[in-house]
Amino acid sequence: MPETFTPPTRFAVPGRIAVSNRVAALWQTATITEIRRETPHAATFRLAVPDWAGHLPGQHLMLRLIARDGYVAQRHYSIASAPDDSGHIELTLDHVEGGEVSGWFHSVAEPGDTVEVRGPVSGFFAWPGDRPALLIGAGSGVVPLMSMVRHHRARGLDVPLRLLVSARSPEELIYAREYGAETTPVFTRSAPEGVAVGRMAATYVAPLLAEQPPGGWEAYVCGSNGFAEHASRLLVAAGQPVDRIRIERFG
Repeated sequence: MPETFTPPTRFAVPGRIAVSNRVAALWQTATITEIRRETPHAATFRLAVPDWAGHLPGQHLMLRLIARDGYVAQRHYSIASAPDDSGHIELTLDHVEGGEVSGWFHSVAEPGDTVEVRGPVSGFFAWPGDRPALLIGAGSGVVPLMSMVRHHRARGLDVPLRLLVSARSPEELIYAREYGAETTPVFTRSAPEGVAVGRMAATYVAPLLAEQPPGGWEAYVCGSNGFAEHASRLLVAAGQPVDRIRIERFG
């Protein structure tokens, strides 16, 4: 879940982050163990959280940074990784211009640095893998949806799953190397030769609703306010019941 608040830039300076010893019992220390570049503006941060209680695909966590002078910056971020027992979770963060927390992660953070996390949070957007899932996301809105895709693959689930993901260009398509037959990318600014350019449209959504699996789809939509409204209207127009559309918005 991308950040929406831009406080001072204290965390942009190396050495300013310190883990507080006075945290609530639910806060845990997480150590960055790996950083992977996804796009020019997004990267995945793998965190070791030894006492992590586990999560469901689609859930998010609370993350905070505490400066030595006591200043706190806190954000909600979707979990990108599938549930497992490795003691690790992954977050994929956009580098938001002027963003304090994302700026620290992208400009300062290195393996071995620590942050604090609490969660998982919210079960509304979670998908336990027990029903057909139609996933629609844009930009970094694909992050919680990718947790569902990874869970589907890791468990070898037979339940149908489809992903429609929108990005400005192939270079800005997060997780581009991981997508398979379940995914249809939509490009709004530029696209590979032979691929149409344009917004998410009924031509992508309607065919999936016309060939619904037994029991019908549970739809999960994640993106900006504008995208979430647009995608939801497309789903309803194609016949998706309103009470079977779950939306996570940011911005």
